[in-house]
Amino acid sequence: MIYTVTFNPALDYVVFLDGLKLGDINRTTRESIYYGGKGINVSTILNTLGMETTALGFVAGFTGKAIEDGLTAQGMHTDFIHLPEGNSRINVKVKHGDETEINGQGPVITQEAIDALFEKLNALREEDVLVLAGSIPNTLPEDIYERILAALSGKGIRIAVDATKDLLLNVLKYHPFLIKPNNHELGEMFHTVCETREDIEHYARELQKMGARNVLISMAGDGAILITEDGGSIRMGTPKGKVVNSVGAGDSMVAGFLAGYLKNGNYEEALKTGTAAGSATAFSEGLASREMFEKMLAQL
Repeated sequence: MIYTVTFNPALDYVVFLDGLKLGDINRTTRESIYYGGKGINVSTILNTLGMETTALGFVAGFTGKAIEDGLTAQGMHTDFIHLPEGNSRINVKVKHGDETEINGQGPVITQEAIDALFEKLNALREEDVLVLAGSIPNTLPEDIYERILAALSGKGIRIAVDATKDLLLNVLKYHPFLIKPNNHELGEMFHTVCETREDIEHYARELQKMGARNVLISMAGDGAILITEDGGSIRMGTPKGKVVNSVGAGDSMVAGFLAGYLKNGNYEEALKTGTAAGSATAFSEGLASREMFEKMLAQL
């Protein structure tokens, strides 16, 4: 089973406008609602690709119930912890020219709720997969990722971490199965700029020396590079298409990579399915459909 953790799920309310005037009434031309959060994105794509997945995390109030009910209606399994107060956040994304976002804060996560999450995580078994992705809400300890990896260390659980800077660097000592910074984030971690494939490979291998097993570097339109745990280097280009939406593309790549690897145990195939899933989302208004994924896969 593949488990994902979303600390701060959201209803993403996406509105399209012909024009935007501050201080005036603006009317939408089109609108959509998505169930957001990086872990939820990963679970959604895994479900689209036919993989069994369980979404973990915290929800609260009527918005939390809407997120839970919506994911269940899509055929996904959830096991959220229900917080006693507040509401899961609503993020407003305004599509007019440059995208503008207004993100909610989310509910307070209590120590009791944190303990309940660790109880669920401690039930994971050998060969299970856990995906940790995204930033840490200010009501959680800053070292929550480290605590989770420390608690699960030595249990044979494959953990994928999609985070940046210190959040990522601090967990490498626990040997995560997969990490996925992009090329800009990679440079930031080493206070440099990664401009060439040689730069990217060099610093990716530095992350590997620090403990990561597999390092996947996404490079937007330039494709991706995977440094495998056996020392290999695999490069993958991108399918052709028009970028419509970059939100969730990285999450989709993680999901596709894990789905590909778990199906056949081959890293090149895993990178191919990861690239196809990430591109399929980038070329869609929401997260990728199975049909779009298959179209992208056929180009690789």
